[in-house]
Amino acid sequence: MENKKLIEVRGKPVGDGKRPLICTPLVGRKRDDVLAETAKIVQKKPDLLEWRVDFFDAIGDAAEVIGTAKAIRAAAGDIPVLFTRRSIKEGGERIALSEEEVVRLYETVCESRCVDLVDFEMSNDLADLQRVRAASKAAGIGMVMSFHNFSYTPGLETLNQRFLEAERLGADVAKVAVMPRDLHDVLTLLTATLQSSEKLRIPLVSMSMGGYGSLTRMFGWVFGSTVSFAVGASSSAPGQVPIEDLNTVLEILRKSLGGKQV
Repeated sequence: MENKKLIEVRGKPVGDGKRPLICTPLVGRKRDDVLAETAKIVQKKPDLLEWRVDFFDAIGDAAEVIGTAKAIRAAAGDIPVLFTRRSIKEGGERIALSEEEVVRLYETVCESRCVDLVDFEMSNDLADLQRVRAASKAAGIGMVMSFHNFSYTPGLETLNQRFLEAERLGADVAKVAVMPRDLHDVLTLLTATLQSSEKLRIPLVSMSMGGYGSLTRMFGWVFGSTVSFAVGASSSAPGQVPIEDLNTVLEILRKSLGGKQV
C-alpha cells in the first residue's frame, strides 16, 4: 500500500509512503542515558526518534531539556526528532510540573527549534492545546495531536471522532492508541484507521497496545497508519516489538503486497 498522506518535517515528506515510518523511543532518565540510547538507536536507522521527556529526571529544568534536545538533534543526523510529554492520565510518567509549566516548556522547545515535531494530547485544556499549536506553527514545527486509552478500546464511532477532532483542531498528524481486550477490539481499531484514513486530509497514526495490539504495529499501515513504534533500546509502551523484527515483517509484507491494490 502506498500512502499519499505523508508526514512532513519542515515542508519535506519523511519516507516515500510505501511502508510506514518506524519511530523508536528515547526513555533515559539522565542526559547521558538519553544520548547513549540515541547513539545505539541511530545505528539501526529508524525513520523517527521520539524523546519521551516525561521519563527525564530534569524535565523541570528548561535549560537542561533544551540542551539535551539539541544534543539529540545533533546526534540524530537526518533523523527527525519528535518531542513528547505523555501525561500520566494517558500512560505517561508522573512529573513534578503543573500543566501551565508543561505548556511553557513546549513553547520554549518550539521557540528553540531544537526538535522537528511535538506531540500534545487532545484531552488537554483547549486553551493549552491552542497555545502549543500556535508555538509549533510559529516555529515551523509539526504537531501531532493524540489520544490514548490504556484501559480499553472505545467504539468505532468514538475512534473515528478522535481522528476527525485532531484534524478539526489543526493538527498536522492525528494519533490514536488504545488497549484491546480481545481481537475484536483490534479489528475495531483497524476499521477506524481505514475509515478515517479515507476521510482525513492529514496523515494519521494508530495502534492497539499489548500482545494483541502488536499485530497492528506490524500491519496497521496497510489500513492507513503512517507510523509504527518499535523498540530501539527500551520500550515506551506495551506491545512494541524490536526494530529489527519489525523491519523483517514490513519487508515481507511489502513484497507480498507489491503491485496489489489494498
